Amino acid sequence: MQPAGDAARVTAALWWGMFGVSVLVTAAFTALWLYALRTRRETPDMAQQRRTQRRLMIGGGVLLPVTAIVVLLGFGIPAGHGMLPWPDDGTAPLRIEITGHQWWWQVHYPDAGVTTANRLHLPVARPVDLHVRSADVIHAFWVPRLGGKIDAIPGRSNVLRLRATETGVMRAQCAEFCGLGHAHMAMDVEVMAAPAFEQWLSQQQQPVARDSAHTEGRAAFRAHCAACHGVRGVAPQGSGPDLTTVALRKEGLLGWLQGHDAGFSAPGVPAHRALVPARQPAIVAWLESLP
Repeated sequence: MQPAGDAARVTAALWWGMFGVSVLVTAAFTALWLYALRTRRETPDMAQQRRTQRRLMIGGGVLLPVTAIVVLLGFGIPAGHGMLPWPDDGTAPLRIEITGHQWWWQVHYPDAGVTTANRLHLPVARPVDLHVRSADVIHAFWVPRLGGKIDAIPGRSNVLRLRATETGVMRAQCAEFCGLGHAHMAMDVEVMAAPAFEQWLSQQQQPVARDSAHTEGRAAFRAHCAACHGVRGVAPQGSGPDLTTVALRKEGLLGWLQGHDAGFSAPGVPAHRALVPARQPAIVAWLESLP
């Protein structure tokens, strides 16, 4: 484990503490088991057996579990408390809305009016409130290095607070089985320095510039893809993910475009037979040229 956030660091410390206690308990009970197996020359009388049984029941059946639960709650409750969106007297948390779809993530920054797909950008050292919901079935949003896992439930918004302490790119994964494409429902999370994040957010608010070198690809996208997919300033997002930054998320775009609807398909996704192979390279070249 490589914690890169406050919640992940607390969770990791709690896990290692539980692991250490479990090792000690296992060692103690193994020693008692070996002690019980040893050969005895004398058989204890009935009174001594009752005293031994009483001690084991009180010690192992009452004191041990009560102590373990109290200690666990003593550390676990503050850890969970830190993941809740309590009012903060310091820096105002950034609000980000995340919606799970079969099988992709929509990321929306309501204050800036920016929407992306399958890539989450966060500022370092600033609390972030993630409002997580689902558009279809139950999903679960989880960034292991940042800590915290929360369900995405249709018709309900759950809020998770995270604060990244390190910059870099890490992986988010759906942690609730949600259908055939569940294992592929992942996205990159990029934690950026505050100035770089503000610059990125400002860039995402600008429409995509027209490029005369990719007129054919732009026209082919509008004709064949814009009914479902959006590109900033070119077509509004429909039922599918926004593709403005798809070149940052996918390697081998042409192969993905040729086969992304083969093998399995999410509910409501149409066949792509109308997209003739001859026009696909132009679409890919245009998407790869987008900032």
